[in-house]
Amino acid sequence: MKKLQNSLYLTRDNLYAHKEREAIVVKQENETLLKLPIHSISNIYCFGQTRVSPGLMAHCAENDVNLAYFDLFGRYQARMVGRKSGNVLLRRAQYRASDNAPLEVARNIIAAKIQNCRGLLQRQLRNHGQNVAIDQVVTKLKFSVEQTKQANSLDKLRGVEGDAAAQYFSVFQQLIKSGLRESFVFSGRKRRPPRDAVNAMLSLVYSVIGQDVSGALHAVGLDPQVGFLHADRPGRDSLAQDILEEFRAYLADRLVLSLINRQQIKITDFENEVSGAVKMKDDARKVLFAALQQRKQESIVHPFLNEKVEIGLLPHIQAMLLARHLRGDLQHYPPFLAK
Repeated sequence: MKKLQNSLYLTRDNLYAHKEREAIVVKQENETLLKLPIHSISNIYCFGQTRVSPGLMAHCAENDVNLAYFDLFGRYQARMVGRKSGNVLLRRAQYRASDNAPLEVARNIIAAKIQNCRGLLQRQLRNHGQNVAIDQVVTKLKFSVEQTKQANSLDKLRGVEGDAAAQYFSVFQQLIKSGLRESFVFSGRKRRPPRDAVNAMLSLVYSVIGQDVSGALHAVGLDPQVGFLHADRPGRDSLAQDILEEFRAYLADRLVLSLINRQQIKITDFENEVSGAVKMKDDARKVLFAALQQRKQESIVHPFLNEKVEIGLLPHIQAMLLARHLRGDLQHYPPFLAK
């Protein structure tokens, strides 16, 4: 099994990261802020006006380190890709499946996404008692899972997914502790740009996990841009967006809710832009990424492999399982279903 390594998040403007022998050194102006072993890092995520030296870029390209750039709102901007891994036969199988038979994989992914959303709501009911609105949505999402099996086109499947997402987010604010809801107002998913603190956090975490998935797909030899559910679009990693659906509720949404409810992130950790967009402050982003990294290091029993794995390896495992399905080693793609 692949070994879980760390992600380096460069969250401030005007940072400079470079390679110094076997270390990554991060500086701001002439001050050294951080020095860590270069071979312990598998992802480098740069936010704002961060600079990376050509030597460090070359190391990333040669060693398959995922180097991605985001703006300060967490919107993905670019990614550096090294040599193509895997073989052309796997990618040809992927392209054939995407063109000719995308529905089965897409169905499995969306059924898992909806079930994972339902599981998060059920967890809330177990931990905090009955809530009529949440209980009603749990019932509706059970029906939505059944609808995915009956969807006979991608458009119908996308319709089921859209309706289920609307139901799920209609009760999302009730997952925030009652004393904090007045500050963390959430009236639905709004991402371009995020106009409240909850949406700002969700967008940021989704974006970063999406790049984890892109890097994992590339590492096993798949093309992150050619998906099954999300339509092809220049500049979009459609397959990464597909697989991300499995992790939204389990990894991203739970993390955001935990940080809010434990008051590790406060409403004063956000600032409003002239455009109406809401942005996390630098120190709050550090707290969020530290919590995400800690979460990745926790272990679970993978529902398909029945092996204990670190959560941070889930994107790699799902990419590997999809590759095995496309090669014909697995009859069906087994999506990640949280227990």
